[in-house]
Amino acid sequence: MEILYASLLGFFLLVIYFCYNHKSGGNANLRPPGKTGFPVIGETLEFLSAGWKGHPEKFIFDRIAKYSSHVFKTSLLGSQVIVFCGSNGHRFLFSNENKLVQAWSPSSIDKIFQHSTKKSTSQEALRLKQMFPNLLKPMALQGYLGLMDTVAHRHFVTDWEKKDTVVVFPLAHHYTFLLGCRLFVSVEDPKHVAILEKPFGVLAAGIVSLPIDFPGTAFNRAIKASNVIRKELLVIIKQRKIDLVEGKASPTQDILSRMLSTSDDNGKFMHEADVADQILGMIVAGHDSSSSVCTSIVKYLAELPEIYQVVYQGNTLLTFSCYCHNLEAMLKQVEIAKSKAPGELLNWDDIQKMKYSWNVACEVMRLAPPNLGAFREAIADFAYDGFSIQKGSKLYWNPNSTHRNHEFFPEPQKFDPSRFEGSGPAPYTFLPFGGGPRICPGKEFVRLQILVFMHHLVKRFRWEKLIPDEKVFYIPLPSSEKGLPIRLFPHQA
Repeated sequence: MEILYASLLGFFLLVIYFCYNHKSGGNANLRPPGKTGFPVIGETLEFLSAGWKGHPEKFIFDRIAKYSSHVFKTSLLGSQVIVFCGSNGHRFLFSNENKLVQAWSPSSIDKIFQHSTKKSTSQEALRLKQMFPNLLKPMALQGYLGLMDTVAHRHFVTDWEKKDTVVVFPLAHHYTFLLGCRLFVSVEDPKHVAILEKPFGVLAAGIVSLPIDFPGTAFNRAIKASNVIRKELLVIIKQRKIDLVEGKASPTQDILSRMLSTSDDNGKFMHEADVADQILGMIVAGHDSSSSVCTSIVKYLAELPEIYQVVYQGNTLLTFSCYCHNLEAMLKQVEIAKSKAPGELLNWDDIQKMKYSWNVACEVMRLAPPNLGAFREAIADFAYDGFSIQKGSKLYWNPNSTHRNHEFFPEPQKFDPSRFEGSGPAPYTFLPFGGGPRICPGKEFVRLQILVFMHHLVKRFRWEKLIPDEKVFYIPLPSSEKGLPIRLFPHQA
C-alpha cells in the first residue's frame, strides 16, 4: 500500500511540475500547448466556423486566452500545425526564412495546385525570383498602368454605368479577372474570358475547405476546376510558343511571353506544364485578393460617408486638416478626372498622389485581410518562447493576431485611415501581403488594381447599401452574404 501511495504522490508531483512549466513556458523541452482535434479534420471546422460567422480572429484569440501563450498547436486542413501569433511571432518567422523555416503548403492545397515537377514551393519561388527580378516592381508596372486604366474604363462603362443597382462582389471579381487575363496571358475575347472565369470561382471556394476528396464536396470540385483551367492554359501556352517563333507575339507583351522567353542560369526554359501551374497560381492570387479588397472598400465607403467624401474631394491628411483649415487638398479624385483630356489615361504621377485613397485601402485590409495567413515548415530544431519546435514541424501565421489587436491598433474595430500616415503601423503588425523575403511579389500590382478601381468608381458614383446589415463571412476571403448589392447615384456632369 505504501508503494501505491508513493507512486500516486510521485505522479501528482509530476503533474504539478508539468503544469507549472507548461504555464510559464520556462522549459525549452516543452511542446507548445493546444489540441489537434479529430483525425484528418482536426480543428478545421472551428477555424472555418469562425470565418463563416464573420469573426475569423476569434479562432486565434480564443486559443491565446485559453493557453496564455502566443504560440499553440492545432490541426488545419489535414495537417498538424504550430501557430505563431503577434508581432514577435511574425518577426521570428519572417526573419528566419530559409534559415530555420521555409515555405510549405498542406497536401490538400497541393492537390488543387498540382505541380508537374516535384520541386518544393521555395524552389519554385526562388527560380521565379531569379527569372523575373523586375517583373512586378513599380518601374515595370508603369508600363501596365495605361492598359489597366483602359480595362477598368471599359468594365465600368459596360457593367456599372446606366444601372440603378449592381451587385458588387461578382463585378469586382470580373474586373480583377479581366485584368489578370489581359496582363498575364493577353486573353481579351469575352467568350474566352468566360470559359476561364467560371472554374476559377469554383477553385477559389475550395482552397480552404475540409480536405475531403469526395464527389460533390467543395474540395473535390476545386481539384476538377484546377484541371479544367490548366488544360485551357496549356492550349494558350502552346499557341503562344508558335506565335513567338513566327513573330506574331512579342517576348515582352505579357507575363506568359516573358516566362516562355526567359531561361534559367543553366539555359533551360520552363516546361509548359510548369508555366501553366505558375500562371494559374498568379491569377488566383491576384484575382481573389484584389477583388476581395475592392468589394470591402465599396462596403466601408458606403457605411462611412465622411471617409468617402475625403476620397472623392480631397486627399488632405485628416489629422492635419483638423488644425490647418486652409491647407489645400493634395489630391482630389474628381480633380484628377477633370484634369484629363478625353481619352487621356492615368499616369504614374496620378497614382502616387492617391495617398489618402491608399490609406483607406490599407485600413480596409487591416479590418478585412485579403489573406488568412500562410504556412511554413521548420528546417531545423529550434526553441521559441520557451517551447521546443522540432525539425519538420508545420507552422502557421495569421494577420488577425495583430490586425485586430488593441496593443498595436488602439480601438481595433474603429475604421481609421490615419493609422497609415507618417511611418504607419509598427513593423510586423500590418501584414496583408505577408512579410520578409516571401512578401507577396505582386503587392504593387495589387495596389495598382485597387487604386485604379477606386478612381473609376468614385469619380462616377456615390452609392448606398441595399441591405444595411448584410452579413460578412470569410470563405476564406471576406465575402458579403448577398454579394453586396448597392444603389448607384451618378455624379452630375
